Amino acid sequence: QGQFMEFGGGLVQPGGSLTLSCAAPKRITSTSVVGWYRQAPGRQRESVAVIGGEGDDRLHYADSVKDRFTISRDFVKNVVFLHATNLEPADAAVYRCNLLPPVDDYWGWGATVTVSP
Repeated sequence: QGQFMEFGGGLVQPGGSLTLSCAAPKRITSTSVVGWYRQAPGRQRESVAVIGGEGDDRLHYADSVKDRFTISRDFVKNVVFLHATNLEPADAAVYRCNLLPPVDDYWGWGATVTVSP
């Protein structure tokens, strides 16, 4: 596995919730800073949330998701989660994990989130 692998996308109604997960490549150490990014059709990719490595309590959220999304990490399993609540149509996008800053070779297929009644 040379890329991040994302899971958990799907169709959610406005106001609903879901949790995305991404498995990091083995070469990614627990000290790496990892972020969730998203890209909607016709829009630029944006950083959604960032979490620091082991021993680094850094957390950062885009203003658009603050207080609605929560990023977390399992250092043992090398998995990063994004728990999204109160989803809005504007949250619909393909969500991917990568380092911060992102490395081209690590982009995975992403998890598609659709928000619709």
